[in-house]
Amino acid sequence: MENNDSHGFIVRTQVNYLPDQSDEPGNRFVFSYTINIINLGTQTAKLISRHWIITDANNDVQEVRGQGVVGEQPLLAPNQSFEYTSGTVLSTQVGTMRGSYQMQAVDGTQFDVDIPQFVLSVPRVLH
Repeated sequence: MENNDSHGFIVRTQVNYLPDQSDEPGNRFVFSYTINIINLGTQTAKLISRHWIITDANNDVQEVRGQGVVGEQPLLAPNQSFEYTSGTVLSTQVGTMRGSYQMQAVDGTQFDVDIPQFVLSVPRVLH
């Protein structure tokens, strides 16, 4: 059975804190995140654009919109996946990211795939 809100696409995330690129006394905390988008549906679709909502521990929100991901607009056939790594900078040790990908199926249908919220945290800050 197809999941109508995401057309069978699932998104997995993995986060890494980058201490060598961060400046903790200067309140600059750099994180990389790896995203794996998997098409478990029945239609081929292209990732057209992205929308991120990034919130730090002070409840400061950054919204990021753009075409594709890492300069690409991957076309995902059923049972294909696409993985990429990107990054973000926070002014606090902890924050969250969530968002959506805007997709277009080969038949022209457009739909969003939700990116579930995930936590950005300096190691040993959250227990």
